[in-house]
Amino acid sequence: MGLAPAEDGSRGPCRAAAGAEESKAVTELLQQISDLIGGSNRDLDRIERTLTDGYAYALALEAERWRLEKRLAAAAQELPAGDLEGKGAEMTSLSQRLDDNADELSTLRGRLGELRRYADGVRVQTGTAA
Repeated sequence: MGLAPAEDGSRGPCRAAAGAEESKAVTELLQQISDLIGGSNRDLDRIERTLTDGYAYALALEAERWRLEKRLAAAAQELPAGDLEGKGAEMTSLSQRLDDNADELSTLRGRLGELRRYADGVRVQTGTAA
C-alpha cells in the first residue's frame, strides 16, 4: 500500500526535480556561490539568500537520500518474491542515484561552508553583526 516511489516525497516548494533538472539546479547554485565568493560582491543580503537557498536544497537532497534508501531496502526485501532481473535493475538504478546524491550533497556542503566563511568575512569588514 501507500504511494508509488515516484509519488513518494515532499510536496513543498523545495521538492527537487528529477534527473537532469536536479543536476542543473545544483550546478546553477554552485555557480552562484562561486560568483559570490570570487567576485567583488559584498551584498550580504544576496549572500544570505544564497546560503538559505543552498541549505534548503541540501535538506531536499537529504530527504531524497532517505527516500532512495527506503526504496532500496524495500526492493531488497522484495527480491525473494520474484522478478530478480527487474528488482536487480531497480536496485542498480537506486544505488546510482544514491551515489549521485551523495556526491552532490558533499560538494554542496563544502561550497556552503566556504560561502558561510566568506559571509563572516564580509560581516567583519562591514561591521555587520551576525
